[in-house]
Amino acid sequence: MKIDLTDTTSSKINKALVQGRRAIGTPAVGMVLTLVIVTDEENAYDALRAANEASREHPSRTLVVIKRVSRTPRARAHARLDAEVRVGAEAGTGETVILRLYGEVSEHAQSVVLPLLLPDAPVVVWWPVNAPLDPAKDPLGALAQRRVTDTYASEQPIQELGARAEAYTPGDTDLSWTRITPWRSMLAAALDQVTCEVTSVDVEGEEFNPSVELLAMWLADRLSVPVNRALSSGPGLTAVRMETTCGPIVLDRADGGLANLSIQGQPDRAVALKRRETAELIAEELRRLDPDDTYASALRYGVDRLGDDPAPAHHSPAGAAEAAVTAVAETPATAKAPAEKAPDGKPAAKKAPAKKAAAK
Repeated sequence: MKIDLTDTTSSKINKALVQGRRAIGTPAVGMVLTLVIVTDEENAYDALRAANEASREHPSRTLVVIKRVSRTPRARAHARLDAEVRVGAEAGTGETVILRLYGEVSEHAQSVVLPLLLPDAPVVVWWPVNAPLDPAKDPLGALAQRRVTDTYASEQPIQELGARAEAYTPGDTDLSWTRITPWRSMLAAALDQVTCEVTSVDVEGEEFNPSVELLAMWLADRLSVPVNRALSSGPGLTAVRMETTCGPIVLDRADGGLANLSIQGQPDRAVALKRRETAELIAEELRRLDPDDTYASALRYGVDRLGDDPAPAHHSPAGAAEAAVTAVAETPATAKAPAEKAPDGKPAAKKAPAKKAAAK
């Protein structure tokens, strides 16, 4: 069922939602969250389609915010709000409201969205394109517990990763990070099967793909070993090669669908590692609403540090809980050096401590 509202208000939209639920015979609200999608007219269809598919797993009220461009001073001075309310089969398993903001009201989208949020339910804001560099300080982002961006859609994804690291706030996440979840799980499972030390890693993927950089930063952050970034023709991530003291571990995906896992001393295995659709990615992000500390740590590692030789340490693949490789970098406690003895066999007198360079 669709209800079109022209030059409307948030109050009238709420009434239309109640009217639509009664018309289809489901007056109760059975949704678990509010998903706010901030996009433009060009990308609205694809984003809404992905959200509707994800709503099968997460019934939600989806609010699509589209800020229409005003091309003349007269149009910019005229504020207007148009809405399209969808309930029933038209909106997946939840409710959908498409909001088109014109003129000055587009600068105050949070005032339109706030009355439409589900009471006592978490809020997730998703920017498929044109995300702010600091989502937490955005007026709409400030309403949410979880803020989802997609660095892959930006013009300069690698530079934007640095901006995301500087502005990171607990609750931020990125679909470029979500895309590498199967890779992280597979690599963690591979390392759980060996007891060798990882000495270096090579990550191969197409140019200007932030998922490749994030996987490399995650491995460098967790294993504290040099991680080199290599280019390929894609699609996306194509291979990860880890050199260990027992031989190489290689995860190679040349066609974007089926990967080959090779571990020294074991037969090669074919593993499913297909590229996932946006609906699967957004559904995964809606499963957790707490801060992703692993993402934050990998993001803050920094692209510029890739390839550097970190401080020497011992690395063994321990548990792979939550799909994260845990590097064991603990060194045994330093043994106490035996006391020096004078020629007569008696303990030598302790040396006086060196004087400080500057007086307090």
